[in-house]
Amino acid sequence: MPSRNAPSSPVSERKRLGNWLPADESAVAEFRLRLCRQARESAGGGPRSEAVRALHTLLRDDATLRMGLTRAIGEASDAGYALGYRDIDELMLVVDYLMSYAPPFSDSSLVVCPLNAVFDWPMCMPSGYAVFRHPVFNKQIRRVLTAWSAFLGGPHSRAHLNSGSPDGWFSAEADAKIGLSQFVTHRELPYWGFLSWNDFFTRRFREGARPVEAPDDPRIIVSPCEAKPYALRRDVKLVDDFWIKSQPYSLRDMVGAHEEDLARRFVGGTVYQAFLNAYSYHRWHAPVGGTIVKAYNLAGTYYSCAEAQGPDPEGLNDSQGYTSAMAARAVIVVEADDPAVGQIACVFIGMGEVSSCRVEVVPGQRVSKGEELGCFQYGGSTICMLFEPGKVDEIVWDPTRIDDPPIVKVNAHLATAR
Repeated sequence: MPSRNAPSSPVSERKRLGNWLPADESAVAEFRLRLCRQARESAGGGPRSEAVRALHTLLRDDATLRMGLTRAIGEASDAGYALGYRDIDELMLVVDYLMSYAPPFSDSSLVVCPLNAVFDWPMCMPSGYAVFRHPVFNKQIRRVLTAWSAFLGGPHSRAHLNSGSPDGWFSAEADAKIGLSQFVTHRELPYWGFLSWNDFFTRRFREGARPVEAPDDPRIIVSPCEAKPYALRRDVKLVDDFWIKSQPYSLRDMVGAHEEDLARRFVGGTVYQAFLNAYSYHRWHAPVGGTIVKAYNLAGTYYSCAEAQGPDPEGLNDSQGYTSAMAARAVIVVEADDPAVGQIACVFIGMGEVSSCRVEVVPGQRVSKGEELGCFQYGGSTICMLFEPGKVDEIVWDPTRIDDPPIVKVNAHLATAR
């Protein structure tokens, strides 16, 4: 009998999800090699970003982290992966170079998460797992991501917000992927009115582009995000071994140990998980009308993978259940107006480059079904919805019954209460 911790399917059979990185590893390798060459050409005496310098110092001075990451880089290289860097010093030059990098569009080899591409293989090597879940390492990675987010929130991040082909986000090729006419833009203005890359990434739909399903029927629960169904688990436990191959959901770990009473409310209930596409809408909306009873952020990891999955072609690709308990995330709980629905907890999970899960509601606030709750600021992301036991009769797009379900539009019918 295979171990419950045995690695999943071979790397060659696994796919990168969500278009955050190219499906073909050779395209990612080519990107890494090009990026590393550009970083070396522009490098001075070492990292210029204060946050990257601090990370470099940590990795130099902490013997355990230095040993682990050095080994992980060697293991990835020995396995045949073209990293473009040979050691920690060269890796830090690449990370520093990315602090002023704005992602270009690409129709064939889009890399929306360049740090994920750079860390991709060391983070899921035998020696890399412990490094990328180390609390001190993640605290410093958060500083790096915050520094990069500051650049992406400024005017200099708009280098590719133009209609030029092939790398402009307003080009005909990009429009075919995104459907720009659905979104609020001001084409008569420079950069179509977007103030930064992050402003473009969190763009809003035009009025009426995503109508709320059955706004007057409290039993109809709508999708809080534009996301593709990933997993559905029933009869979930308060505490479970989320790190094993099957990645069962562990409620107390998902919502935080300090919220055990909240976690107990969902014991025996249902967890639905979906992931967002790189081209998707990245704002969150209320799945039902009701009152916000909880709204908070949880610190966590950024590039930590489940060891039981083995090497993952997108690092976090096959670890989405695991990330629900480990990654930086936001938790928003809505008490539905209809007692038959009860409370619904939405766990918005940052993956990779996401350094900010922005909560824009507060406890006690009344929200209508479909009203905005917050957003992801840049990077890959996934969401879990927690339903109380006996409250949900049907999940419309059940990934356990439907092969390759479509992306569920935000505000579309997702579930029906009993």
